[in-house]
Amino acid sequence: MILDFNKIPVKELEHFKGGEQTFFAHMADDGACKIMHGTLPPGASIGLHTHDDSCEIMYFLSGRGTVQYDGQVLTVGPGQVHYCPKGHTHTLRNEETDRDLVFIGIVPKQ
Repeated sequence: MILDFNKIPVKELEHFKGGEQTFFAHMADDGACKIMHGTLPPGASIGLHTHDDSCEIMYFLSGRGTVQYDGQVLTVGPGQVHYCPKGHTHTLRNEETDRDLVFIGIVPKQ
């Protein structure tokens, strides 16, 4: 299967998971796995949440941000991967003032 994010409509998700501002995402979801191309503008965030029935893998393409993972604050940037195992808690914030934080997120149901 090929996913072409250019052909998947963007969703504008305000205050996603209780975060700040708007999260923009092209999402493909077949019920077993969600794959997204996500963009957080400067200062935007995805709120703190727990992965009760899934894990999440986030591969960062551009920008810099912070992940709060199980109470730790970690800096993330291009070429890095953040892994949040099932049962763990995390959030994501774009710390840049002049560019988007862009990532690919994969959330398989377990």
